Amino acid sequence: MSLSADELRELDAALPHYPDRRAAAATAMRVVQRRRRWLSDEALADLGAYLGMSVEELDSLATFANMLFRRPVGRHIVLVCDSFACWSLGYAELREAIQTQLGVGLGETTPDGRFTLLPIVCLGACDRGPAMMVDADLHGPVAPPDVGAILEAYA
Repeated sequence: MSLSADELRELDAALPHYPDRRAAAATAMRVVQRRRRWLSDEALADLGAYLGMSVEELDSLATFANMLFRRPVGRHIVLVCDSFACWSLGYAELREAIQTQLGVGLGETTPDGRFTLLPIVCLGACDRGPAMMVDADLHGPVAPPDVGAILEAYA
């Protein structure tokens, strides 16, 4: 697999905003992930050739950076905040409700590929805990009975 014409167009448009190609690595990985949902070894090899970087360099960045996925994920990413604030406001009950609704544990993807459930250290919504995020949509405070309706909104 190689970079698509659309990916190349978007990458070429982003490059002028960086002092060199290597500095654009995180942005380049986000571009490819947005189109493919995750960063395969092949995608990193393609990006490495484009950016003049090794697969190992890109893998180091991808595994360090938040929200870059090195294995397949669902169409929707569900993040449940496990910060101290959310934990003290009902994180455990919220996590259990999400896991029950989805039928998966943390770090797992539903069998239909619709959702991947991940913990996150903080969503920056301490005033609205316990909080969860689906894709880019923040929800909080979330009571366990609200989980089903929230998730149903994401086809």
